[in-house]
Amino acid sequence: MSFSPDWLALREGADHAARAPAVAQKVFAHFAAHEQVTIVDFGCGTGSNLRAMAQHLPTRQTWRLVDWDENLLAAARTRLIAWADRTKEAQGVLTLIKGGCEIVLELRQADLAKNFESVLDGADLLTATAFFDLVSGGWMDALSAALARRRLPLYAILTYDGREDWQPAHAADAAVLAAFHAHQKSDKGFGVAAGPDAAAYLAQTLAHHGFVLTQGESPWRLSSGELLRQLAQGAASAVAETGLVGAQDVAVWREARVQAASCSIGHIDLFAVPR
Repeated sequence: MSFSPDWLALREGADHAARAPAVAQKVFAHFAAHEQVTIVDFGCGTGSNLRAMAQHLPTRQTWRLVDWDENLLAAARTRLIAWADRTKEAQGVLTLIKGGCEIVLELRQADLAKNFESVLDGADLLTATAFFDLVSGGWMDALSAALARRRLPLYAILTYDGREDWQPAHAADAAVLAAFHAHQKSDKGFGVAAGPDAAAYLAQTLAHHGFVLTQGESPWRLSSGELLRQLAQGAASAVAETGLVGAQDVAVWREARVQAASCSIGHIDLFAVPR
């Protein structure tokens, strides 16, 4: 499953604003004494996670951005070069210079559903943003076991937890949300997706494999605007695909929601460290 660069650009500000500060501070404190850190970012999109975190980590960094979509990897390279103060490239190695940080950039195309361990070698931290609701519980079990073997921490950001609050309320909200959750649990390429159960399941399997967890809520809080409108349209389209809500009801809900005053979409941030 992939997303468009335009959608990822639209949501980046909301993603960064939603992050749970206490969890992020725990991550940054964990690496404060390191001279260098190597981070692997699953489902990297256009590099939003790097842009959010780089200034809070040791000045020497290597980021291995991993995605299935080669177009997103190309977009990540372009956006990160534009974001950097300057760049240098030698023998095929691209380094971004930003605010005193030197960031070696690695771009990896990989099918994480089939083989994720090959991209974890040498990592100090695995990160992923808005990713785990797309994968299955079994895949999370396998990842947790691999991280435990490697004693590799995980920083999982913006894992959907199923809670939504649209204002003003609408009579179809409950039915639409139930259908949306059913759509989320379809197979996205990793087996039957955990969807709204992902945040709780991820914490459970990591704890089972001996990780110490720090968690915090990281809801999107949106007021009327283009992101809210596209979110409503996307949700309505997903619900229509399920056939669980009548087409007319979906259309009425869509029309109301693109004009909504606000919405809150629940997420959980998690930092897991081997015991």
